[in-house]
Amino acid sequence: MNGAGPKAFPTRESFMILAAIMIVAATPARAQPAAPPGVTACSGCHGPGTVGTVVPTLQGREPGEIVAAMQAFRTGRRPATVMDRIAKGFSEEEIRAIAAWIGRQR
Repeated sequence: MNGAGPKAFPTRESFMILAAIMIVAATPARAQPAAPPGVTACSGCHGPGTVGTVVPTLQGREPGEIVAAMQAFRTGRRPATVMDRIAKGFSEEEIRAIAAWIGRQR
């Protein structure tokens, strides 16, 4: 005898646990959608490091709020130093895509 004791045979429960682990490991993680083109133009000035400054952070804002602000900048209804020109550089579809993506970054 080698002193190792009797061999243990796997039980049904251990097979079930192993199967569950393998299924979870094989399931791909839900990938975050890629950032839409143009979103990096926002994060330079409106990133998390802007809290407490005159430039507001966009994180946590509702997409509708971002879209409304961009539309107001584009039309001149909202005064701006540079945002009026930046907003005019994006199409409505781009603004909505950027706002939706930022809205998911909570």
